[in-house]
Amino acid sequence: MNRTRIKICGLTREADVAAAVDVGADAVGFVLYAHSARHVTLDRAVALARVLPPFVTPVLLFVNARHAEVQAGCMALPHAMLQFHGDETPADCEAAGRPYLRAVSMSAGVDLLDWNHRFHSACGLLVDAAVEGYGGGGKVFDWSLLPPDVPAHRLVLSGGLSPANVIDGVLRVRPFAVDVSSGVESAKGIKDAALMRRFCEAVREADARRADLAT
Repeated sequence: MNRTRIKICGLTREADVAAAVDVGADAVGFVLYAHSARHVTLDRAVALARVLPPFVTPVLLFVNARHAEVQAGCMALPHAMLQFHGDETPADCEAAGRPYLRAVSMSAGVDLLDWNHRFHSACGLLVDAAVEGYGGGGKVFDWSLLPPDVPAHRLVLSGGLSPANVIDGVLRVRPFAVDVSSGVESAKGIKDAALMRRFCEAVREADARRADLAT
C-alpha cells in the first residue's frame, strides 16, 4: 500500500519551508494570488523554493491568472507543479504544458465524476470546501459527497484538515495525498513547526492503521 503524500500549502517564510521538509512534507505550496492572506510574489516563491532539497516538490497556486503570469511562474520555477483554484477551463490548465492539480469546491450537487472526466489531464483533483471566494477558508466539507467511482489515486483531500481530524480523513477517504494550510498555522501564513510535525505524524499513523486493516 502506498503511503499518503503530504502537501503543506501557503508558506511564506524560509524557516517554515525548512520545517515542513524536516517533518516529511512531500510538497509545499506557494500562493500567487494577491487577494490571499498567504500571498507571495513570484520572486519570493523562487527564494523560498531555494530551501527545498531534491524530491520535495514546489507547487505554484494560481487563481484566474493570465497566461503570461502562469508562464512566468513556469520559467522561474521549471520543476514546480501548478495548482489552479479559480474558474480555469481544461484548456487554461493545459496551456502551460506542465503537470497540474485542479481544485474542486465540494458541495451538494457538485458532480465530481464530471470534473474528473473534463480534467482528465490533471495529475489529480484537490477537493476542498466550498466557501466564499476561491478556497482557503479552513472549512471541512462533507466527505460523503465524494463518489466512490472517482479513483482514490486521483484525490488530494483538502479543506480544514488538522492534526485532530486528518487520521479520520485518510481512513475514510483514502486519498492519494492530503493538503493542509490553516490547520498547521499560528497565524495566517505563519506555520507552526510543532503542528506541522503532529500533522505528518498523524498521517503516518493513519497509514499504519490502513496497513493493519489490510492484513
